[in-house]
Amino acid sequence: MSNVIEVDALVKTFGRSSGWFAGRKTQVDAVKGISLYLEKGETLAIVGESGSGKSTLARMLVGLERPTSGTIKLMGETMAAHAKRGDQAFGQMIQYVFQDPVASLNPRKTIADTLDVPLRYLCAYPTARRKARMLELMEAVQMPAGALRGYPHEFSGGQAQRLAIARALAAEARILVLDEPVSALDVSVQAQVLLLLDQLKREFGLSYLFISHDLAVVESIADRVAVMYRGDLVECADNAPLFNAPQHDYTQRLLASAPRV
Repeated sequence: MSNVIEVDALVKTFGRSSGWFAGRKTQVDAVKGISLYLEKGETLAIVGESGSGKSTLARMLVGLERPTSGTIKLMGETMAAHAKRGDQAFGQMIQYVFQDPVASLNPRKTIADTLDVPLRYLCAYPTARRKARMLELMEAVQMPAGALRGYPHEFSGGQAQRLAIARALAAEARILVLDEPVSALDVSVQAQVLLLLDQLKREFGLSYLFISHDLAVVESIADRVAVMYRGDLVECADNAPLFNAPQHDYTQRLLASAPRV
């Protein structure tokens, strides 16, 4: 099975002013030399407490943050190589699904207008094909066709997250970075969205990088789990071995602190 993401010695350092004297700088190492990979068709979960560097890692993978050092390869090519080909090729390869679905959708645009952007500019679909594709996407995420006429504030959190997922699928990306995609939802709605993600993964041949602090959610969806602590990757293993016999002391403490059914 080929790797769709390969990360080698990735570092992200933020600088900030502090102290009594103007110009004095301190550095915060948000990500400290991480190496990992995501296989085609796999769900890799990144877990850890707040401030562990999970979201910073995710943002670097989709180009929202620039690494201080290290390399990122998507589909075997570096980010620099993808940048030379422009945003279109990159957007069709990887998409980001945000934690707050309502805030991530443009409040001034209907869902149809929102979906039209990737269909028009990334996929270059003609008008008739764009309209047909929107209906296909609504069916895929289990939303009625009438939702296309609505605005983000008219939908519940679970519905809005389905529509945000539809926007990612509209770009025909095969890698989705899901940053806490169900943490803002009720537990019953979480289960529905997780089931939908599993169905979409099989239907569209997707690969997921799933960022979460919720270990119960991770255990239900992930193939492999990577544990981050203060910017370091301290453990990475298949789902069952990690949850049943964690090797690192921090992973053991993390699992011990989480409720288990």
